[in-house]
Amino acid sequence: MLKTFKVGGVHPPENKISAGKKIEVLPIPKTVFIPVAQHIGAPSTAVVKRGDMVKTGQIIAKSTGFVSTNIHSSVSGKVKKVDVSADSSGYMKQGIFIDVDGDEWMEEINRSDDLVKDINIDSKEIIQRIHDAGIVGLGGATFPTHIKLVPPKGMKAEVLLINGVECEPYLTSDHRLMLEKVDEILVGTQLLMKAMNVDKSVIGIENNKPDAIKLLSEKCKAYNGISVVALKVQYPQGGEKQLINAVTGKEVPSGGLPIAVGAVVSNVGTAFAVYEAIQKNKPLFERVVTVTGKEISNPSNFLARIGTATSELIEAAGGLPENTGKIISGGPMMGRAIASLDVPVTKGTSGILIMKSEESKRKEYMDCIRCSRCVSVCPMGLEPYLLMLTGEKQIFDRAESERIMDCIECGSCSYTCPSNRPLLDYIRYGKGKVGAIIRSRKK
Repeated sequence: MLKTFKVGGVHPPENKISAGKKIEVLPIPKTVFIPVAQHIGAPSTAVVKRGDMVKTGQIIAKSTGFVSTNIHSSVSGKVKKVDVSADSSGYMKQGIFIDVDGDEWMEEINRSDDLVKDINIDSKEIIQRIHDAGIVGLGGATFPTHIKLVPPKGMKAEVLLINGVECEPYLTSDHRLMLEKVDEILVGTQLLMKAMNVDKSVIGIENNKPDAIKLLSEKCKAYNGISVVALKVQYPQGGEKQLINAVTGKEVPSGGLPIAVGAVVSNVGTAFAVYEAIQKNKPLFERVVTVTGKEISNPSNFLARIGTATSELIEAAGGLPENTGKIISGGPMMGRAIASLDVPVTKGTSGILIMKSEESKRKEYMDCIRCSRCVSVCPMGLEPYLLMLTGEKQIFDRAESERIMDCIECGSCSYTCPSNRPLLDYIRYGKGKVGAIIRSRKK
């Protein structure tokens, strides 16, 4: 029997229509906008100015705090300006505009395709180079990877879980990466294990990717301590706490981190980025992005430079269909609609989903009928109907006591509600308010 997590979950239509499309290298754009905040934590500080010439892979913004990381140029050319522009959230964020001139890379980057398997490197140096390369979690959370690898005092990592689940409907970038860069991912996994000082790693993959499971299972035989676990298809199995529960049977306590049960979780894309950083001296300045939708003429998986406008990816996938109703950065469950095609690709951009008009319209919502479906599908064991009410009525002390901060914003509650209630919208609002109250209390 296939493993899965114990509480809640849904199974929306998978719609993995780009799964058979090999990764294509997207042409370099003429100009890029690279935000200085592409990770959880403090934004980086720009270290270039207007008129500066930069090379591909050069640091253009440095980390400014403990939870922060570096930003590198994805192109070579001249800095046009350091200014603000709208990101995928719609808010104006500072970033660096660069006019592209050729593609001159930093000299220390190894651009060959040869596999480098030698991992004779000190664990502290691995962590430092991961920090220097600006690597973050590429599954969407964008938490700086170097911090994950150093457990808090009194805690010890026992196992590394590599997340190859990709449970979000439509998205296939991780799937393609596992098929096309399997050895690189496994060497990256070894490097992460060495940095953490653990001798066991498990790669979790949902059973709707049998080709990836077969390939990785075969390849793992040559890598000590790494194994593959096939998982039942169940959303949101890609969530850290759900994956830990599915693979190890352990439950991360409320408000706790994965390290509390001896686990560290990294995405397959992160493992690949670690390989490139350590073995190729290549910073994180490009990533695989799925561009998909039922009306798109050429659903694809593109290797795109950070800072590339969304419009460039959509054009490469066949252009914007006439009946487009919504463009989502990410997938349909956890992604967010964007208002402009100028929004750039960032480290956290896993996909661009084009939804047709009839699919994108919200249905009129009605009164709660107390069916409890939202409670039964919540993977965190929460009561979404109640959390929505606390957000709607601004009862934030009750929201906190009902564990609103444990919500992972997976959208399972909204997806299953027969009354079409905007549960997640109000929960997100409540989470923001409660989070601010908690931060002010700590100060």
